[in-house]
Amino acid sequence: MTGPTPHGHRARLRYGYGTNGLTDLRLDDALGLLADLGYAGVGLTLDHMHLDPLAPDLAARTRHVAERLERLGLGVTVETGARYVLDPRRKHGPSLLDPDPERRAERGRLLIRAVQVATDLGAHAVHCFSGITPADTPAGTAWRRLTDALAPVLDAASAAGVPLAVEPEPGHLLSSLADFHHLRRKLGDPHPELLGLTLDIGHCQCLEPLSPADCVRAAAPWLRHVQIEDMRRGVHEHLPFGGGEIDFPSVLEALATVGYRGLTVVELPRHSHAGPDLAARSIDFLRRAEAEIPAPALAAAPAEGGTP
Repeated sequence: MTGPTPHGHRARLRYGYGTNGLTDLRLDDALGLLADLGYAGVGLTLDHMHLDPLAPDLAARTRHVAERLERLGLGVTVETGARYVLDPRRKHGPSLLDPDPERRAERGRLLIRAVQVATDLGAHAVHCFSGITPADTPAGTAWRRLTDALAPVLDAASAAGVPLAVEPEPGHLLSSLADFHHLRRKLGDPHPELLGLTLDIGHCQCLEPLSPADCVRAAAPWLRHVQIEDMRRGVHEHLPFGGGEIDFPSVLEALATVGYRGLTVVELPRHSHAGPDLAARSIDFLRRAEAEIPAPALAAAPAEGGTP
């Protein structure tokens, strides 16, 4: 049963927690924990321990998860950042930039499968990223591989009506907001309403020239999914809240005022050993930070609707 909203708390943002930070729990148990803590949803990473996208009977297992989510009142975003789901020896391999066309297509097929899972779950977006540019690969070649590999995925997303939310990831070909807009120009926006952005607030602190709050405002028209954690400037390390440098009330105020109504998902993939405790501490931290937002800003934010 979903936990109660604290007295006086005006819920404008919808918080979730990533299952990549709860890998020591069975998926049913992880979902029950999040509902009991009062989360509005979950960032579900398709992986061998949580709704394995390559194991048999995916459709039946997805139906079970969909029923569980509905009973618990949880929303969901499908995330595709599992480290070794395709290649047990190469982290995030193969990528959309792999020199081997068949390997690139293998990643594309996983993303298309994720779109189908998202459709069956009623997810509000599918998250993905570009991957690291292989050694000795010219930038032009890497971008051409990325756009070619994404084309069938975008076609599938368009047919399903599920937004694809590309994440700028430090160290990847597509690592910044500027790179996301470069991808949009390269693709020519074949599906402009469905080619969207995953904005990781920590990544903004790590490497963007704008503050995280200003990144939210700049990204608002394309914002389809948000990941959140603490981080320090120039260091790509996902930290529990309070361990980094981010001004969270300003970030949450920006999300509220731009009308973002998707999930804002806590992203702590290296902290599964303390997952239940951190999930509890994280939502308490976010509620306290939200309580610091000036009342006029919350009053101006739409209660429903707004940016998906």
